[in-house]
Amino acid sequence: MLRALGDGTLFADAHGDGAPQVIWLHGWARRGADFARCGEIVAAQGAASLALDLPGFGASPPPAVAGGARLYAGVVAGALADLGEDFVLVGHSFGGRVATVIAAEHPELVRALVLTGAPVARVGASRRPATGYRVIRALRRWGLVSEDRLEAARQRYGSADYRAASGIVRDVLVATLAEDYSNELTRLVAPVELVWGERDREVPVAVAHRVRDVLTARGVPVVTTVLPGVGHLLPLEAPDELAAAATRALS
Repeated sequence: MLRALGDGTLFADAHGDGAPQVIWLHGWARRGADFARCGEIVAAQGAASLALDLPGFGASPPPAVAGGARLYAGVVAGALADLGEDFVLVGHSFGGRVATVIAAEHPELVRALVLTGAPVARVGASRRPATGYRVIRALRRWGLVSEDRLEAARQRYGSADYRAASGIVRDVLVATLAEDYSNELTRLVAPVELVWGERDREVPVAVAHRVRDVLTARGVPVVTTVLPGVGHLLPLEAPDELAAAATRALS
């Protein structure tokens, strides 16, 4: 069942009866339906949940202004505040960025945090844009090439997500990729469970280990589970394990 939240521009799939206890936040260019099986499992355990369509995806319209995961966190936190408090937030990939910011900025809303495939820590050297793109971008700044030429370079050198995005959603992606969540990680107080696919190539297990190390050094309770043979789309590949993590967080 689709449910409108906040000011009516944020939509979510509702699972189970009663007040929601678990909030599912999906990855980039995905939607809340990714958590359909997870929601069914948790509902069978007696807990209601909401799987949000984040702004610009699924049934939810794009945001009015561009911003990264921090902007999205403000939108989602506002909607959650209207529902109550003490939620288990489960964030996959981009949704994990949003969930981490909410947990840091609004600890009163968060009972526990479950992250999977979430790029909330940097591991290794940051990737620079391709040389060819940087040259064309510089030429555009100097007025020596057209905007169409620059867009062609973006399509050639940009990631699949970047090429697929357009308009304000593309601006959201750019803003998100520029964000660093080191500050948020140092402010988390809720227990955290990390559920990662061993074969996640988009956000490798090393990221989970880095997050674990940062949090355990601060005394934050952390449980890390690495699932053999599972890739980045863990909500679809291993919904039982992710639902089990959410259920544990409720206990």
